[in-house]
Amino acid sequence: MSDDEAPLTLLVDLPSERLIESGATRVIAEGTAGSFALLPRHRDIAAALVPGILIYHDAEGTERFVGLDHGVLVKVGRSVSVAAMGAVSGETLPQLREQVRTRFVERDATERAARTALARLESGAVRRMLELEE
Repeated sequence: MSDDEAPLTLLVDLPSERLIESGATRVIAEGTAGSFALLPRHRDIAAALVPGILIYHDAEGTERFVGLDHGVLVKVGRSVSVAAMGAVSGETLPQLREQVRTRFVERDATERAARTALARLESGAVRRMLELEE
């Protein structure tokens, strides 16, 4: 295997864990300027990622999928590192769709409930301060 054919090392990190550490012959991601592909011979790059699907071909050539929240991708040499606040992996698109639905959609509902509770606490505190002024 020539140096140009040596695979990339793909790392996908979340705040609490490393989701993926794999060899990859190709990585396809979606940045703020659109989709792009990375091959081992490509130049180094840093890119902001938008929510979407990262696709990579592992060392055996199998296509794999990662659903990403906002993130950052950095390619340096043969290493491609992705840092995201949220991500899920799936071997097939239907499996990934189910993972995304359960993880991200349910998280959004929980965050909405938390924001509503916080708004109630804030309005209650303001109401009490106004009562004290009277």
